[in-house]
Amino acid sequence: MSNKYQFGLKDRLEYILFISFSYLFRLTGLKTARGFAYILALVFYYLIPIRKKTVFENLEIAFPNLSASEKKKIAFGNYLSFAISLVEILCLPWMDENQMKSSVKVENPELIIEKNKLGNGVILLSAHFGNWEYIAASTSLQVNKKFYIIVKNQRNKLVNDWMNKMRTRWLNEVVPLGVSVRNIYSVLKNNGIAAMVADQRGPEEGLKLEFFGKKTAVYTGPAVLSLKTGAPIIFGIPIRQKDYSYKATLVELDKSNLPEDEEDKVKVLTERMVRYLEKIISEHPEQWLWMHRRWKH
Repeated sequence: MSNKYQFGLKDRLEYILFISFSYLFRLTGLKTARGFAYILALVFYYLIPIRKKTVFENLEIAFPNLSASEKKKIAFGNYLSFAISLVEILCLPWMDENQMKSSVKVENPELIIEKNKLGNGVILLSAHFGNWEYIAASTSLQVNKKFYIIVKNQRNKLVNDWMNKMRTRWLNEVVPLGVSVRNIYSVLKNNGIAAMVADQRGPEEGLKLEFFGKKTAVYTGPAVLSLKTGAPIIFGIPIRQKDYSYKATLVELDKSNLPEDEEDKVKVLTERMVRYLEKIISEHPEQWLWMHRRWKH
């Protein structure tokens, strides 16, 4: 009884802090809030280091040849990128539709429209990169189509509900990860558009592939759904620019020359996803979220 009460109190206090900063940033404006992100990054990196050990362990796996100073630069850049994304998310309630629509410059949004006309649905993949919350909301407004966003529930239910309210402010609908497979299959069979992040760690007993040279469990859901429904897989990863704007180029994953065996098809298609993620992360390593235990199993 006592533990349950304490856990609930912790959730409420976290939520109050979360909302308080959101209202503060309403007063300061997004530009000033982004400036405050640098202070947050210093706090996260030096004072209350969130998963700092995990960040450096992951960087050692991915970039073993980099010097210690280079790894430190990427690590702090990672905390700064996370802090910028956090304050941008906290500003979501105060953004209007036009601000959200223009927050990400998608170079070729017509690709989604063209592929959707084929009638097999579309699978949109992103990653915990740049501001992954902005890309779905902005792109859906640009193509004027509802996206069904697969999300993992947050530990704090109050924050989780707030986040889902923000995700559905405009066109989109949220599908919780735990019940998503059947629902998303239905979405795709009805020519809908499913959006999800592709860099999640897979189950321990699942497919393992090399990611930055070390084997780890990978998420095969997009490949399985694509092969079952015929839906194309399109990557859209928002890359933060120096002026805090975002750019994304939509890239369709190659599904040609797949093996005959169904399991091998899933493996090859998933491997192509992993290789694309490696490419983008290597180009802008500070913008990927290195805090996850990606090589846990």
